[in-house]
Amino acid sequence: MERYSWRALNKHLALMTEAQVLELLEAERVGSRRVSILERLHQRYTMLRAERERLEIMKEAKAP
Repeated sequence: MERYSWRALNKHLALMTEAQVLELLEAERVGSRRVSILERLHQRYTMLRAERERLEIMKEAKAP
């Protein structure tokens, strides 16, 4: 995986899917291991995962 800057990451992160962010996170974990990048990728990944999980749970909910 090529090395990317903080600016480049922020520019594209909001447009990435959960799978794409996870791929970047895993690559960073075995590659450069930059703390600030790992933290930001993990934050974004958990936000996307929580959103997906919430939608899955709400589909099972009964309407009032």
